Amino acid sequence: MRKKTFTAAALLAAATLTLSACGSGNDDSGSPVSVVSEEGGDAKAATVLDQPFEKPDLVLTDTKGEKFDLRKETAGRPTLIYFGYTNCPDVCPLTMNNIAVAKTKLPEADQDELRIVFVTTDPDRDTPAALGKWLKGIDPQAVGLSGDFATIQAAARSLGISIEPPHKEKGEIVSTHGTQVVAFSPKTDAGYVLYGEDATVDDYIEDLPKLAKGEKP
Repeated sequence: MRKKTFTAAALLAAATLTLSACGSGNDDSGSPVSVVSEEGGDAKAATVLDQPFEKPDLVLTDTKGEKFDLRKETAGRPTLIYFGYTNCPDVCPLTMNNIAVAKTKLPEADQDELRIVFVTTDPDRDTPAALGKWLKGIDPQAVGLSGDFATIQAAARSLGISIEPPHKEKGEIVSTHGTQVVAFSPKTDAGYVLYGEDATVDDYIEDLPKLAKGEKP
């Protein structure tokens, strides 16, 4: 098992270096592009924080078009939060699929308690309907959230995750975003474990039973 321990302050400083620039083709179908920073491989699986993050006070719109209060709806439940977008060609779907596969290995009761929250970094294109369609093929129980970009960006920043507004580069729409997954304890509702994009399905399979109980992996 891979494990590191850091302070939240250290992660806030380091997380801004872990960004993934994912491109989806423009409206005319172009080749997707993906660029991951050199620092991307530094964040290992099961980074345990000795000073956990506070859960963001975030209210966005879910895939049913209803308001979703993150703190209220996930209180007392093990929760994994990831910021990404549906047009991402590689890192985002891989991360979400790894978590979804690992979730199926949990007892059914633990699966029902676990909250997997996907917050889009591309709200203009990731409407509630688009998010719902994308997540249905990964994990129908996953929560997809969309809304005001500035609100999303501020919530991500409070967790040491940097995201930038989608923009065009050479005809491609590019979204640059941190690729960390933050795990929140059902005991304290605090974000106490961080995963980087290199976390594998086996890492999640090993750790989810402990995260479901609020234990350290």
